[in-house]
Amino acid sequence: MKNPLNCLKEFKSLSSGKSGYIYSLKELEKQGIGNLKRLPVSIKIVLESVLRNCDGVLANEGDVKRLANWNAKQPGDYEVPFVVSRIVLQDFTGVPLLVDLAAMRDAAARQGKDPSVVEPLVPVDLVVDHSVQMDSAGSANSYNINLDLEFKRNSERYEFLKWGQQAFKTFSVVPPSTGIIHQVNLEYLARLVFESQVDGKTLFYPDTLVGTDSHTTMINGLGVVGWGVGGIEAEAGMLGQPVSFKVPEVIGVRVFGKLNDGVSATDIALTVTQILRNEKVVGKFVEFFGEGAKMLPLADRATIANMAPEYGATMGYFPVDEKTLEYMRLSGRSEEQISLIKDYFEEQGIFGIREDGECDYTKVVDLDLSKIRPCVAGHKRPQDRIELPDLKKSVSALLEQSGKSSSQKVSTNKGEISNGSVLIAAITSCTNTSNPSVIIAAALLAKKACEFGLKPPSYVKTSFAPGSRVVSDYLECAGLQKYLDEIGFNLAGYGCATCIGNSGPLEESVSKAVKENDLLCASVLSGNRNFEARVHAQIKANYLMSPQLVVAFALAGRVDIDMESEPVGVSKDGKAVYLKDIMPSSREVEECMANCIKKEMFAKRYSDMSGPKLWQAVESPEGALYKWNEKSTYIQNPPFFDAFTMGETTLPSLNSLRALAIFGDSVTTDHISPAGSILPESPAGRYLRENGVEVKDFNSFGSRRGNDRVMARGTFANVRIKNLIAGGVEGGYTKIDGEGENVYIFDACQAYAAQNRGLIVFGGRDYGMGSSRDWAAKGTSLLGVRAVVAKSFERIHRSNLIGMGILPFEFASGEDASTLKLDGTETFSISGLEGGITPAMSAKLKIERKDGTVDFANLLLRIDTPVEVEYYKRGGILPYVLKKILEK
Repeated sequence: MKNPLNCLKEFKSLSSGKSGYIYSLKELEKQGIGNLKRLPVSIKIVLESVLRNCDGVLANEGDVKRLANWNAKQPGDYEVPFVVSRIVLQDFTGVPLLVDLAAMRDAAARQGKDPSVVEPLVPVDLVVDHSVQMDSAGSANSYNINLDLEFKRNSERYEFLKWGQQAFKTFSVVPPSTGIIHQVNLEYLARLVFESQVDGKTLFYPDTLVGTDSHTTMINGLGVVGWGVGGIEAEAGMLGQPVSFKVPEVIGVRVFGKLNDGVSATDIALTVTQILRNEKVVGKFVEFFGEGAKMLPLADRATIANMAPEYGATMGYFPVDEKTLEYMRLSGRSEEQISLIKDYFEEQGIFGIREDGECDYTKVVDLDLSKIRPCVAGHKRPQDRIELPDLKKSVSALLEQSGKSSSQKVSTNKGEISNGSVLIAAITSCTNTSNPSVIIAAALLAKKACEFGLKPPSYVKTSFAPGSRVVSDYLECAGLQKYLDEIGFNLAGYGCATCIGNSGPLEESVSKAVKENDLLCASVLSGNRNFEARVHAQIKANYLMSPQLVVAFALAGRVDIDMESEPVGVSKDGKAVYLKDIMPSSREVEECMANCIKKEMFAKRYSDMSGPKLWQAVESPEGALYKWNEKSTYIQNPPFFDAFTMGETTLPSLNSLRALAIFGDSVTTDHISPAGSILPESPAGRYLRENGVEVKDFNSFGSRRGNDRVMARGTFANVRIKNLIAGGVEGGYTKIDGEGENVYIFDACQAYAAQNRGLIVFGGRDYGMGSSRDWAAKGTSLLGVRAVVAKSFERIHRSNLIGMGILPFEFASGEDASTLKLDGTETFSISGLEGGITPAMSAKLKIERKDGTVDFANLLLRIDTPVEVEYYKRGGILPYVLKKILEK
């Protein structure tokens, strides 16, 4: 066991009876290295990892000393080599990651190496939660119908996952219909303190992680340092590489005041999202402190932490304290583990939420809980908070701006609908169902609605997809599920569902009415993202809100309503019923929670992880190497290692590039990455039909992420994306050489590839914001894009582009595609990198116009760290890591 900086110290947890060694932060401070008492807790936990892995390869003494001397006001400009304790995956991003591991084993075998050398070096847990769709909703049979369809659609993927579970020693799968990754992580996977054998000695260290879902940050509410990364970063982390990131600023959020009655955790989370997005916390750590933070229940902390990607932060961190331990006890963790956690965190000086002034922050932002009001966010961004009384005015303005009228009525088999009608009302998993307070509130509201005889209009597709089976247990214990059932919020599955676009179809006549009349209808969901076309391709206005408000708006059937002054419905005896008549008080919710949530529920659910009988019946191949099926339309051997050699890599030319696309601001990874349904006439749809797949069996892009042929064809194919080269029409189109008719982007790329022409993409501000979708970068690479030039990048996507061998540049002098008057007819070359690449270097964009004139623009290379330079020089992170493994 290495002993960097003489900080290895014996540790005894008297209350748990455990003993061994730790890398002591107190010992580090005794040596005069840094003033650790002033460091935020989140920085200290990262510092422990750097100290523990200080072997001269993963990290060195300079890395330790720089971070130990972190300066709040001027953190510096260096990379932190962060080695995590474990990895979590969801199945949409986890399947392609497993595909890449299988392909790496094939590549190792082709080099004459033992393929088993490719093995995760830290525990990897994959939670199958993204595959259930709301095909059926609002009936007693919805759960079983959706589960059966899930297994019929995904049998190949599930066979592959089971192969992975037997092929890799440190790879485990949490079966379908168990819950969502974040809630399972909170309730079951998180350890807070790891205990490992190193050189024959017991070593204790903090639970840290990265996950292939951007909302991995939900675990920050439990005091675990971790965040979302792309699959390619996660692969490096699970193969022992540091997850390198630029040293962050840490924004402290001082929480104080007391919540008013009826204000929900969702209201807090949406308010925090708006405040911190305005504070521009992208790429920064956020750490909550103060008396108000101490008082927040663990579930509320998790709800706020979940939204970190929405406010743009790397993390939204709450340190471990007594409420953390209470939650660990409630969720069935052993007393021995809880005692170990407290003793370890106290010994390291990282236990407890800080008071004002106890440590240094780059900036402090105030959050007064007493000023928070019930609210929603929409119609297409989570940071666009609207206080509940103002929603009607906001919707009216949206309709007016869109040239729509709420008085327009269209008949369907489900009743009359109009602009502003709610067509989808989903109590969906992410953010909220780990929080019993809002679920109980929704169920109590449903109970009161039933007593008044209220029901949603027939055109509202209602669904309930909790993030854990424990939710069903406490609702059953409270006797409340029957009321949700009565108004259509029947259990429809345990998974992400509507929040990620698996909302299923609208009723046929409703769908037809929306399409033929170009109606601007709405969805309401208790999720965390509402980007364009994310929830459903036909629904243009999407509003985030608490589960109780989801039920209320489902009852109203429309979003153009003032919930304070207008009734949500009419009772069975003809009286107007208002939201205040059915909204439960905070006291009612708390009393119900106290009586119905029990430790035994968690222990029972997580004692058996064998999954449903359908999962148990799945048969899979065995062996270290996967037996690829060339006829499979779900799982294919990707081309990322086709040119792999142990020698030098030839970097692609940046001369004579053609523009594939020119985008405006806020193009998200949902716009870029293949997601949602596959249209029959699209390139991906044509591919599937040519391979014998019927349209009814297309499934979603997410379910086919293990097949690069499908995914490349779906990149930049979102129905709402607007490419200015294509005249700004919606959909994945471009013009070849900027001229002629619009063609599918994939078809254009095929034409460019035949000419051996490299491609460039232009973007605006916040290019790549949104979920950590590795296919947004993988697909861009497979289409032949060599560089992306934008006004600014979101953190994860910028990193993933480099990880796939694509150079990200920012305009350095205020220009953009608009000011440069780019239209796609130009030829582009990038110079200035010929002498070798270094982080943040300058470059020059040469623009050769169709009329022969030439212009130039200054660029900043957004390769930020030396390790990113190495990734790019090897053609991406995957060949870089594979070469390092095979060199051992």
